[in-house]
Amino acid sequence: MSYIVDTLGNLVHQTAFFNLTVGNYVMIAVACVFLYLAIAKEYEPLLLVPISFGMLLVNIYPDIMLSIEDSANGVGGLLHYFYLMDEWAILPSLIFMGVGAMTDFGPLIANPKSFLLGAAAQFGIFTAYLGAMAMGFSDKAAAAISIIGGADGPTSIFLAGKLQQTAIMGPIAVAAYSYMSLVPIIQPPIMKLLTTEEERKIKMEQLRPVSKLEKILFPIIVTIIVSLILPTTAPLVGMLMLGNLFRESGVVRQLTETASNALMYIVVILLGTSVGATTSAEAFLNWETVGIVILGLIAFSFGTAAGVLFGKLMCKVTGGKVNPLIGSAGVSAVPMAARVSQKVGAEADPTNFLLMHAMGPNVAGVIGTAVAAGTFMAIFGVM
Repeated sequence: MSYIVDTLGNLVHQTAFFNLTVGNYVMIAVACVFLYLAIAKEYEPLLLVPISFGMLLVNIYPDIMLSIEDSANGVGGLLHYFYLMDEWAILPSLIFMGVGAMTDFGPLIANPKSFLLGAAAQFGIFTAYLGAMAMGFSDKAAAAISIIGGADGPTSIFLAGKLQQTAIMGPIAVAAYSYMSLVPIIQPPIMKLLTTEEERKIKMEQLRPVSKLEKILFPIIVTIIVSLILPTTAPLVGMLMLGNLFRESGVVRQLTETASNALMYIVVILLGTSVGATTSAEAFLNWETVGIVILGLIAFSFGTAAGVLFGKLMCKVTGGKVNPLIGSAGVSAVPMAARVSQKVGAEADPTNFLLMHAMGPNVAGVIGTAVAAGTFMAIFGVM
């Protein structure tokens, strides 16, 4: 009889109920809220579902992220191996290749001035860098945190890994992906605050047709120029442009389909769950994380505002031919930010069609954020 009682007692004590802290329950609740937003509200479910589920798993069973060094038998937890591919910059680079294979760079080629709007939106990155330094973060940590302002999760992970800021990679990645998911909520109030009804109603001229030759040459030329100036950007910009060359060349359809579908979704699963699994209660529920999340929101807001304000400047210079709303798409959340520009413009005038015009700054923002990351790496002498 005592054997049965002892056995049942051991089984009960092996359940998670006896091992979880209050913090774990808080994070489980947060994960459930994120799952609700992803499933019920459809806030970027491709990102938020795996991130939320990784968050759920690690707070119920922390050993799923157990490192090899801390393991008694030399075998790490399942999601730890996924996370190593984040640290090694493998998954972020593959994400960029998939984005390139899915994205039409035609609007950017047709309107090169979009590069200026994409560059203006990176202002939030350097604002966050100075803010993080003022809050007491080290220079490398501040640089890693600041990339959140570009609303670019893969680049945030890439730079944090390169600058050896793995201790804060989890909060940085979760903040970046969260703000990417919440673009439709965060951006519209800023856009409406900084523009007038008349500006939001501005209709832009149709973009010129872009030839196939231009589309093929663009990724090659950008790779050469950017990589020569900032070689450290080659893993991100190179993979982005390789994916786009797959798409535009027209001779490797199988590679295009693989990069933009099967491979892209596999990488999203691995990256999303591993990022979510970095949010254990011990690692996430502290003032440093709160500071990172706040700085990320400030950076993203400043980036959106800078893009819109530069759009207003271009509107004045061109005599009212540029709708300032497309400047908000200069953050690199592709194509979410461009869709928001379209949505806000359509609210002012249902016949207004800004999506293709906004895609130019949106794509420029992806390149701009990668260049900003490369700049920080060059400053700190990281290859």
